[in-house]
Amino acid sequence: MNVDIGNALASVSSPGVSRDSLERLDERVANAHERIEAGRADGEHGYAALNLPERTDPGEIRSTVDPVADAEALITIGIGGSALGAATIVDALENEGDGTETVFLDNVDPVWVSRRLEGLPLAETAINVVSRSGTTAETLANFLVVREAFESAGVDWTERTIVTTGDAGPLRDLADRHDLPSLRVPDGVPGRFSALSAVGLVAAAVCGHDLEAVLAGAQAEAESLSGSLFECPAYAYGATAYALDQRGIGTNAMMPYAESLETYAEWFAQLWAESLGKDELGQTPVRALGVTDQHSQLQLYRAGPRETLVTFVRPRETEDRPIPATDVDDLSYLGDATLGELLEAEFAATEASLAAAGRPNVRLELERVDEYELGGLLYGMEAACVLGGELYEVNAFNQPAVEWAKKATRGLLGGEEFAEAEAVAEKTELRVER
Repeated sequence: MNVDIGNALASVSSPGVSRDSLERLDERVANAHERIEAGRADGEHGYAALNLPERTDPGEIRSTVDPVADAEALITIGIGGSALGAATIVDALENEGDGTETVFLDNVDPVWVSRRLEGLPLAETAINVVSRSGTTAETLANFLVVREAFESAGVDWTERTIVTTGDAGPLRDLADRHDLPSLRVPDGVPGRFSALSAVGLVAAAVCGHDLEAVLAGAQAEAESLSGSLFECPAYAYGATAYALDQRGIGTNAMMPYAESLETYAEWFAQLWAESLGKDELGQTPVRALGVTDQHSQLQLYRAGPRETLVTFVRPRETEDRPIPATDVDDLSYLGDATLGELLEAEFAATEASLAAAGRPNVRLELERVDEYELGGLLYGMEAACVLGGELYEVNAFNQPAVEWAKKATRGLLGGEEFAEAEAVAEKTELRVER
């Protein structure tokens, strides 16, 4: 992963970050790097996630999924970090896999869940259920729905299910009782930082992707971590985003110029929001897609309030397709071009238009969208986020607001008595009805 922060400098954008201010900030980056490295060395909660490229055993993952390696379809049941990392990897590498259809049940909308299950060849479909605690309400509810669908179709779900969970809990008990293939959620790794573990790689393994290459790309990014933002792409991004936020740029629009990376933007949104949104601090992540959102969101980012950093993600190499010639004079120029050239022109024009309007933007570049580069991108963004936590002086690895809502939900369903559930009845209403 390479990072170009030139269009975020004060000489180009307003507000922007001066080179002098980056030099001063680099002293804090050096201190943060020491803290991060100490946390990694001790395997501290959260910091341990940055050790996954070395800790994750791709051979163990492949041997565990071997009983369903020939599946025509895979249903991954999880929510948040238990699904988004896996979805990011298989969606990005869709064209390089073995054609396995993938379904991610990461919501409990009943109509949506039912439609996702319709038409799947259940006898040839594998199930991957993911929850560290084994008690996540949404995950367990969807698993029960899927299990019932298999039983109704006369398919033995126990022969088609892989469990990824912690050392104890209902899912671990289920795996032991039915002798299901299972993998451990790694200790000390929050879900949103777990893409480079079994949590994110089981689906990739079933789809036939090169797990070693994913981890090698991540390890190369890990080896680039250093005590200076001017030497480390991940820290350059994290420090620049933080510095811009301190100057009023409170929104971060992640805009990949590759359709295959659309899910990555969703993964980034969770990582950035859940990790850094603490103590009334943190940027609000927004998901965008080039070129689609040039025709929707770009108007706001170029001419609206000066509060948005646009982060572009661009692969340098991609497959291409020529644009057929046409006899329409006004469109004849397209006949000499390719879709790849049009995409590149759209990107260059958008980046330049923001710079011309003095709007900060950063470019993240990959050589191509493949296993190695994707591993580096995921690791780099995680490291940037951990650095952000150090600079904001917040705990990037907890999510107290999420836990509040979990307790309220459980209380509303009668799971236990929680004060959070009582707050639901206290809602202020001002209804306007027809």
